[in-house]
Amino acid sequence: MMGFKAFHSAQATIDGIETAHIIRKGQLSEENITAYKQFMALAG
Repeated sequence: MMGFKAFHSAQATIDGIETAHIIRKGQLSEENITAYKQFMALAG
């Protein structure tokens, strides 16, 4: 497995993965919003 060249890149990737997990588990308060919009609101 290749490593990350910068800490910022690793952190951004892990943040995205964790955000996707939160959305998939349904741990967000707004229910009438699409998963993509939830992700963009958190990661954007």
